[in-house]
Amino acid sequence: MLRLPLLLLLAAAAQVTAANAADYPTKSIRFISPFLPGGSQDVIARIVGGKLAERVGQQVVVDNRSGAAGIIAAELTAKAPPDGYTILMVTAGPITIAPSLNRKLSFDPLRDLAPVSQLVETPMALVASPSFAAKSVVEAIALAKAKAGQINYASVGSGSISHLTMELFKTHTGTDMAHVPYKGAVPAFTDLIGGQVSLLFITTASAQPFVASGKVRMLAVAAKKRSGMMPDVPTMSEAGVKDFEVPVWAGVSTTAGTPTPVIEKLYREMHAVLQLPDIRERLAQLGSEVVASTPAQFAALLKNDLARWAKVIKTAHVQVD
Repeated sequence: MLRLPLLLLLAAAAQVTAANAADYPTKSIRFISPFLPGGSQDVIARIVGGKLAERVGQQVVVDNRSGAAGIIAAELTAKAPPDGYTILMVTAGPITIAPSLNRKLSFDPLRDLAPVSQLVETPMALVASPSFAAKSVVEAIALAKAKAGQINYASVGSGSISHLTMELFKTHTGTDMAHVPYKGAVPAFTDLIGGQVSLLFITTASAQPFVASGKVRMLAVAAKKRSGMMPDVPTMSEAGVKDFEVPVWAGVSTTAGTPTPVIEKLYREMHAVLQLPDIRERLAQLGSEVVASTPAQFAALLKNDLARWAKVIKTAHVQVD
């Protein structure tokens, strides 16, 4: 049984934590972005961070720390003081994919980072070279089965969500295609347009300019519903591949050990930001749909995503240099 002085000490500590949370934030918040300035995910961080600053009355400073597929930024956040003054823009790469590809990570995404909220999601889409004979998903699957291992598909890098989505698609459809990894979307699209590769999984936001200009064809979106950017493109279920959905999400986490009231306040303020019509419109223009999940909902997504990609990586024997 706890002695009375210890109980009083714990009660006093809880009161201090609650008081600190009520005052939070009393100084600027560092918003680490694991992307180069100007990219779509970095723009989301700046849109949300700007409005968050207005609501809390403190600066929210976006700190770009790109490199190592987001691992550098995640490490910085994991090792920051657990006070809510360092937050991280998180995506699947360093959080739910890297643990299965890199056994020597200096942090555990589920243990060392505390989820705040999933902000948005953008569906992956299957796009095809204009010279590819198949004009639909069903035709592409039939051709891939008829020419097993002979059809090349591009990705934006080994171990990327672009790569893993196609590996998941291959398992889902019983097809076999050859992987050609590129260092980013630009060279992948260049060869897709030129016909050196036939297929590519990429976000709808990245594909939209190339589809609109007629340089590539979008066969389907891997989502429950059609994309607002390209409403004429069917979902995978409509195109003949049932239950194939791969949303690319972006959210915010902070350092594990941050007081729960601080995390809850961060969530409430971000949720309020994401309900603003002008913010929703700006995010929609980037091809992103607002989610604004609770910390618990985001934690569940991360756990499920980690298990999903671990299985894909193991089944496909995916390795990175």
